Amino acid sequence: MLDREGFRPNVGIVLTNSHNQVFWGKRIREHSWQFPQGGIKKGESPEQAMYRELHEEIGLKPEHVRILGRTRDWLRYEVPKQWIRREWRSTYKGQKQIWFLLRLVGKDADVDLRATEQPEFDAWRWNDFWIPLEAVIEFKRQVYVSALTELSRHVFIDPAERIPRWAPELMVTTSLNLEDEQQVQQQQ
Repeated sequence: MLDREGFRPNVGIVLTNSHNQVFWGKRIREHSWQFPQGGIKKGESPEQAMYRELHEEIGLKPEHVRILGRTRDWLRYEVPKQWIRREWRSTYKGQKQIWFLLRLVGKDADVDLRATEQPEFDAWRWNDFWIPLEAVIEFKRQVYVSALTELSRHVFIDPAERIPRWAPELMVTTSLNLEDEQQVQQQQ
């Protein structure tokens, strides 16, 4: 299912623990780490897709998590042509994602990377919220920057903690503009 511009609707999941660390999964048989994510099926809402992907990828159920927030708009990334199947190259451009920020209210032991017959990850760990993005495949990095920056207001009370700790070259435009940030601060 693609939109008119060639982007596949998708959800991304930032799972946090009580120490504001984020879940980081290692792709099965690869050396790349990422957040859980997956496509939205026809007839599914982004929230329904998020819960399905949460279970399929890391074995968690709705009772194991609490939703803290989500991105306001779709965040997009284009997949390099060499990564796209030949038969899709004329129509498929990449992913558009709604990102959810979740708090684990269950236990670490509730995470089950083998909950389904087709696991996505073969290892996982907790990392600092402002995760080092060098491990993220390059074409996804800006979406990660945008998602974490926008969602940080749901995790950190102090605005100073909402400032990413990445190299300046990663700090290009995000979906959260200055006016939005000022409105958030006024509401607190």
